[in-house]
Amino acid sequence: QVQLVESGGGLVQAAGSLRLSCVASGRTFSSYTMGWFRQAPGKEREFVAFSTWIGSNTNYADSVKGRFTISRDNAKNTMYLQMNSLKPEDTAVYYCAATLVRLSRSWNSYNYWGQGTQVTVSS
Repeated sequence: QVQLVESGGGLVQAAGSLRLSCVASGRTFSSYTMGWFRQAPGKEREFVAFSTWIGSNTNYADSVKGRFTISRDNAKNTMYLQMNSLKPEDTAVYYCAATLVRLSRSWNSYNYWGQGTQVTVSS
């Protein structure tokens, strides 16, 4: 049974930092692209970043480029999203997801999803 479990969300002031974690279990994820997405109230789910487990392929949404960093610990089957210089507009539920579609930014190509973790940035 595939499981993706996010943690690390919370309330932070603008310009602050948070690190989200996503622990993956239930299969070998070496062939998967792992993505972070977010969804704010009343808005569509949007791409934040992705990374492959093998190699150094990463990609970021323009809105987070230079502020967020995706990384992984293969030994722990864990993907991270380091979020710095947070802004109120970063407030959303953040989801970890996995897909076999290589290097995808499209949420509808992701097969497995975590339960989400709330990030709230106050001004």
